Formats: sequence, C-alpha cells, structure tokens
Amino acid sequence: MLPILHAIQAEFGHIPKPAITMIARALNLSRAEVHGVVTFYHDFREAPAGRHVLKLCRAEACQSMGSDHLAEHAMERLGTAWHGTTEDGKVTLEPIFCLGLCASAPSAMLDGTLVGRLTKARLDALIDQTEAA
Repeated sequence: MLPILHAIQAEFGHIPKPAITMIARALNLSRAEVHGVVTFYHDFREAPAGRHVLKLCRAEACQSMGSDHLAEHAMERLGTAWHGTTEDGKVTLEPIFCLGLCASAPSAMLDGTLVGRLTKARLDALIDQTEAA
C-alpha cells in the first residue's frame, strides 16, 4: 500500500478521498484500513499543501527548548493551525516528531531544508522567505 500511496501523492500532491476507496478495493482492504495508514504517516496529506511546507519539531527535546512558544508564534503569524495552509496558499504548517536535531533544538524544516537552533527571529526569517518566493 505504501508505494501506491507515495505514487498518488507524488502525482496529485495529496491523497484524494476517492483514491482511498479505489486502493481499498484493489488491495481487498477496508476504507478504514487505508485511511488509517494515510493518517498514521505524517507525510501523507488529505488536502493539497501550500507552495511551501514549514514543519516544526514537536519532540521532547525541542519542547524543552521552547518549541511550543515558537509554534504559537508561527500559527499566529501565518493565521493557521497545525495542518493548515495560509489563505494565500503559500505555506502549510505541520508538526513533525523529531527531525534528529536534538542537540540543536528547537528545530524546523522548510521545504526539506533543516534549521536548528530556531529562535523567534529565525522563524520570522523563514516565514519571510516563503512570502518573498
């Protein structure tokens, strides 16, 4: 199922609801089983993402270094909650549980580029970067 889901997301940018039914039929599974896989893995989306994807680490090391305050700031600045996309379609904000930068916490990833030692100023710079592009 995972290779099928990856191929669909690569083609459409997300997993459309009708695809879940088709995959379930093709693999002789229930829609609930397919939906469970889609929602379990954080890289699968049920709606298209924005042009940029900002992921903020939510793991314990990052939380202990203030990531909760950074997340609140990002949500306020972008005007969206987790898994949401800004009204202009530029940025999707997603939580991620460990980027492997625990020694450089808190951390983030913007469009696949890792950023450690995140501060409010560095976060603002990342968001500004998405607005300029």
